[in-house]
Amino acid sequence: MKKPDRHNEIEINYFTSGSITYLFQGSKITIPENSLSLFWGLVPHQIIDYTGSAPYYVCTIPLTQFLEWKLPSFFTDRILRGEVIIEDSGEHSTFDRFLFKNWEKDLAEDHDINATLYEMRARLLRLTSRFSSLKKDERLQIDTDEISKVEQIALFIAQNFMNPIKVSDIGRKIELHPDYANLIFKKAFETTINNFIIQERIMHAQRKLITSDKKIADIAFDCGFNSINRFNAAFRKLNNCTPREYRKKYL
Repeated sequence: MKKPDRHNEIEINYFTSGSITYLFQGSKITIPENSLSLFWGLVPHQIIDYTGSAPYYVCTIPLTQFLEWKLPSFFTDRILRGEVIIEDSGEHSTFDRFLFKNWEKDLAEDHDINATLYEMRARLLRLTSRFSSLKKDERLQIDTDEISKVEQIALFIAQNFMNPIKVSDIGRKIELHPDYANLIFKKAFETTINNFIIQERIMHAQRKLITSDKKIADIAFDCGFNSINRFNAAFRKLNNCTPREYRKKYL
């Protein structure tokens, strides 16, 4: 990986052999084989070393979905503060390999999404149940004092995108001029705050279209759109199809 990556998703990795070393904001973190790791992808991360020939599995969970699962607050807070969680799968390694292989397949083919999300949530709940008992060297903390302004913006959007928020609201919340907030956000994500809000709303709508039988109009309003026409236009722009066509395709 030539440069640090960042994305507003929770990333879960599973390594079947060898190890991988990430650089997280100046801190090197090595994840050994037969281990599950979890971190917020918005924290800049870069692969700087990899050993082993077997493939490793990577799955991502949209931050909005992760927050909807309402996992224990002590666990969620640690993730959002930039902590990297590493768990040795031990005797469950074969089970984890089976799960990740199926998750990658399901997500790539856009089917069985509901079952996949249930399995992911259940696996993370199992992780939280033993989180407090992890050894100190298994619970690696990124050396950072606070969530950056860009991360605060992304988190605020994830928690409030269903409301009629504006850039000025976000700037006021994180104590930045709206223009400057937009500037630093675009530098990190290569898109404006307004476009990012729309993307979050559409991603949420995609999940609702597949995992519920709610009316499309209700989904549009639940996701923060105040107009069906605006919802349809934004959805078509990002998916090259209408919400109705999308639901028909994946159900």
